[in-house]
Amino acid sequence: MANKKTLIAIVGPTAVGKTAMAISLAQYFKTAIISADSRQFYREMSIGTAKPDPEELAAAPHYFIDSHTITQDYSAGDFEREALQKLEDLFQLNDLVVMVGGSGLFVRALCEGLDDLPKAGDEVRERLNNELAVMGLEALKDRLKSIDPAYFETADIDNPQRVVRALEVFEATGKPMSFYHKKDVEKRPFDVLTIGLNMDRTQLYERINLRVDLMLAKGLLDEVRALIPFRMKPALLTVGYAELFDYLDGKQSLADAVEKIKQNSRRYAKRQITWFKKYGHTHWFEARDTAAIIDFIHKELAKEN
Repeated sequence: MANKKTLIAIVGPTAVGKTAMAISLAQYFKTAIISADSRQFYREMSIGTAKPDPEELAAAPHYFIDSHTITQDYSAGDFEREALQKLEDLFQLNDLVVMVGGSGLFVRALCEGLDDLPKAGDEVRERLNNELAVMGLEALKDRLKSIDPAYFETADIDNPQRVVRALEVFEATGKPMSFYHKKDVEKRPFDVLTIGLNMDRTQLYERINLRVDLMLAKGLLDEVRALIPFRMKPALLTVGYAELFDYLDGKQSLADAVEKIKQNSRRYAKRQITWFKKYGHTHWFEARDTAAIIDFIHKELAKEN
C-alpha cells in the first residue's frame, strides 16, 4: 500500500452499481467508505435514494449514510467541511479511503473545493421560489438555458433547487453560475483517483426502470407520504419524490407518476455521465470489471512512490 494518502472516488450514473463496487474495493483494500450522495445523508429517505441495505452497510465501514435528519439543511459546503475532517481521521488508519456517489457537486466539494458563490437576498430567493410554484420548473429551466447554456448542459436541471440557485446567482451578480466554476482547484493533502463506472445505455436504462419498480414494491409511496410535512425541503424536490407528491396532490395518476420517475431518472443518469466525462480526470471502466479497476489502482499507486 502506498504511503501517500489517496482517495478513490467511485462515480457514475444512477443504478450503474457504484455501491457494490465501493464495497468490493473497501473490502479488498481493508478500508472505509465515505458516501457523497446528496440524499443518502437523510435518515428519513431510504427507499427512494437506493440507500445501501443493512447487509451492505455491514460489509464495510460507511460514513455519511443516515448521518442527518431531513429537518436539517445540509449543503455541499457543510459536507466538504465535515468530510475533510472525517478523511483526516480515516487517513490516520488507512493510506487509502473509498468515496462513492453520483452527486457531482458533492464529489467536487470534497475533491476540489467549492466556489465561493455569492448569495442573493432572501427576497430574491423567495420571489424565485414563488415563480417556481406558479410557473413551474420548465419555465425556470428555459430562463436558465438562455442565460447560462454551459451550466444548463451539465447541471441537474431537474432539481428545482439547482435551477433556483443558478438564477439567484445570476440575479445577484449579473454573471452566470458557470462563471464561478472556473476557479483554481484547491490543493488537498491527499491524492484523488476518480473511477467512473458505465455500461451499455440500453442495459443501464433497463436497470433504472427495474430499480424504480423495486422501490415501489418496497414501499416508496408510504415513504413519500410520511415526508409530506417536509416536502419543500431541497432534498425532496428531487426525482422519485417530487413525482409522487404530484400524484398525492391529484395532479396525475400513479402510473403516470411512476413513468415520470423512470423518465427523469434516465435523464438524470445521462446528465451524470456528461458531468463526470467533463470532470477531466475520470478513468472509465465497465461497471462490473472489478479486477481491471483493482489492477489500475495498484498501478496508479505504484506511480506515486
